[in-house]
Amino acid sequence: MQIVETILALVLTLGILVTLHEFGHFWVARRCGVKVLRFSVGFGKPLFSWYDRQGTEFAVAAIPLGGYVKMLDEREGPVPEDEKHLAFNSKPPSKRIAIAAAGPVANFLFAIFAYWLLSVVGFTTVAPIIGEVNEGSVADRVGLASGMEIHEVDGHRVTSWRDVNMRLLERTGEFGEITIDVSRDGSRGTLTGSLDGWRLNDENPNPLGEFGVTPWRPDVPPVLGQIVTGGRAEAAGLKSGDRVVAVDGEPVSDWFELVSFIREAPETPLELTVERDGRTQQIVVTPAENKADDGTVTGLVGAGVSEVTWPDEVLRDVSYGPLAAIPNAVSETWGDTRLTLVAIKKMVTGLLSPSNLSGPITIARIAEASVSSGFEDFVRFLAYLSVSLGVLNLLPVPVLDGGHIVYYTIEAIRKKPLSEQAQAFGLRIGMAMILTLMVFALYNDLMRL
Repeated sequence: MQIVETILALVLTLGILVTLHEFGHFWVARRCGVKVLRFSVGFGKPLFSWYDRQGTEFAVAAIPLGGYVKMLDEREGPVPEDEKHLAFNSKPPSKRIAIAAAGPVANFLFAIFAYWLLSVVGFTTVAPIIGEVNEGSVADRVGLASGMEIHEVDGHRVTSWRDVNMRLLERTGEFGEITIDVSRDGSRGTLTGSLDGWRLNDENPNPLGEFGVTPWRPDVPPVLGQIVTGGRAEAAGLKSGDRVVAVDGEPVSDWFELVSFIREAPETPLELTVERDGRTQQIVVTPAENKADDGTVTGLVGAGVSEVTWPDEVLRDVSYGPLAAIPNAVSETWGDTRLTLVAIKKMVTGLLSPSNLSGPITIARIAEASVSSGFEDFVRFLAYLSVSLGVLNLLPVPVLDGGHIVYYTIEAIRKKPLSEQAQAFGLRIGMAMILTLMVFALYNDLMRL
């Protein structure tokens, strides 16, 4: 069932973004006087299709990993004499540039709309309050300390740990100073410190953790939440709502201590002292063996933690009026654009490992998680992925929209198109680059699994 949900989340996510991207090309092509033969969401044989009054075929195809807009073009087949003025290749470079750029522009406009919608509807976020700071870390050198709330990073407002993570990711590998605006106990100030070439871990990058900060979290009591059907906890008679106060006679203070006891005792009976309905009882449970990829064996009983309630003082309600939300949405979209460009630059220069590239499997897993998390997370994920799609398509690589824009710009300057041999050579290079990236991203996905 989980696999089905993940696939459906991927289809929904890519379906929305691909349709928007291709609609941008389609809409501008129509207004530039180009005849559109087919508008396809997905590749391969159409599952179903229909035609509009202008003869354009709209299709939904079997492979939901992209889409395309097929236009009348003399380079791809014979065109009737009375329709040559409707062919894409007959249009001046300026119109062809507009058509090529329209797809990425549609992605940016969607992101702005998505962030505008979130800003108007409003959302609640957990304030970025520091729990612990690792001694000797960059955060420690800057002067961050437990209990501080972060308000700005390098002059940019942050309202959540997601915002902080994104700002830190932009600074990885740099040697300059970082400025962080913080408050604690009613007083506010600005801290400054040197990054000294701070870098992320290549295998499992965690900007916040490697910067040296652990977010503040409320105490998590050792109370059981979901009990997995068929698991050792259910077999032993444990129930949702049980509070574990001791393991083999040793007191348990929080959930993490309980987890530690269980993880260290695979196939070893543990006597739990449990509070249930005001009474205390002893229940023996034997954790099952759970073998990790690296060969490590830990205990597992099949029980989750009970829902944790965040105190009101650490929650922040964020909302804007319809007009005030516009500049905020543009700012959010520009922030995602800048982050994507910085990440590409740092991968090229070696400051960020290419192992961070993700393919369809990772996108599917994140999409499923964001759908499960609710409307806000899914819309935010769509917006960020839409920006990434727009930026990547504008890269000056043949095959991509950005590569076509470069060709048409050169043609406008030279007053004649590049030779077919030059364009074919560029096409082969572009295809090789894209296929290499796709294979590498898929390899990373499989390694993460």
